[in-house]
Amino acid sequence: MDYDDDAPPDLIETNEVILEEEKPVKVPITIVTGYLGAGKTTLLNYILTAQHGKKIAVIMNEFGDSLDIEKSLTVNKDGESVEEWMEVGNGCICCSVKDTGVNAIESLMEKKGKFDYILLETTGLADPGNLAPLFWMDDGLGSTIYLDGIVTLVDAKNILRSLDDPAGKVEGHEETDEHGHGPVMTTAHVQISHADVIVINKSDLVSEDELQAVQDRITSINGLAKIHITKQSVVPELEGFLLDLHAYDRVEELDKPSLGHSHLDKTISTLSIPLPVLTSAQVEKLDAWLRSVLWENILPGHENAADRPAFEIHRLKGRLVLEDGSEKIVQGVREIFEIFEGPDKSQGQAAGKLVLIGRHLVDFDFPTSLQKTVDLAKST
Repeated sequence: MDYDDDAPPDLIETNEVILEEEKPVKVPITIVTGYLGAGKTTLLNYILTAQHGKKIAVIMNEFGDSLDIEKSLTVNKDGESVEEWMEVGNGCICCSVKDTGVNAIESLMEKKGKFDYILLETTGLADPGNLAPLFWMDDGLGSTIYLDGIVTLVDAKNILRSLDDPAGKVEGHEETDEHGHGPVMTTAHVQISHADVIVINKSDLVSEDELQAVQDRITSINGLAKIHITKQSVVPELEGFLLDLHAYDRVEELDKPSLGHSHLDKTISTLSIPLPVLTSAQVEKLDAWLRSVLWENILPGHENAADRPAFEIHRLKGRLVLEDGSEKIVQGVREIFEIFEGPDKSQGQAAGKLVLIGRHLVDFDFPTSLQKTVDLAKST
């Protein structure tokens, strides 16, 4: 009798190879937004022509006449969908697609092969808060792309005017009272409030004092975003400006000094709430508090605040430090949020922090509501 036939085959090495092959490689997508004239086209033009050695798919909302590249387009019409492709010489590709949904972009990638990065340009009037949840997806959904971050370009010369211009008001968002008085929320506000990186372009067209005023106003709206100053959309490097942002898996920006202390802008503000070391039970209560705030638009303890304008949360980030030294990260866009394990044990962080960016935050006592709901007094 051949006993070797009864021995189980050694499949360990083979299984490891199969698992490695089946692990999908996810491509990061960066949403690039900003008003018409802020310099988006110039920036994307650079990416499509510079010899940076990266394979990038630039998805433009539409090809404008100002795109200064000799282009040959292949137009494929399939019902409502129109795709236009432009091959460029540096390994990148540019396309225009009307449907900016996840399935459409994944389909385009299948047709043209894999890329290292995807940049998605929006229209000048686009609200990135409507796009971000489409690409910020759970691993279990099997998407081959993931949201790396949102980059907003602003025109240093005109951004303050845009922020105060009632003509730029976001549809469905009225002024603060029935008489039409009070701050207006413009498209410029929502493009800044959702941004992970803000590029202040055309800095050479303003004085130092004017540039500082722009920075101060932007920081008062969004205290979390990294700010870069440029001329003619020239960035010294792509990493950290447009690529490899890791905006949805890191929270280093929570350690910025004086975060959330400015209220220069009366429409959108940044609110920072310090958190003590938490128990697991308190994390569950914090989760419930966030569900009420983000899903129901109800701040616990302020259920009968009908006399106040409704608040809106645009962006949410947090670091939770637990009793055992572990960390949890909080990330949110509009009503979607997630609490997940941090990369490792807390690196010397004695306490955590929760930062909210949104509208009418100063009209409510968020810190007290959170403290009472989560029993933070017991942790101090």
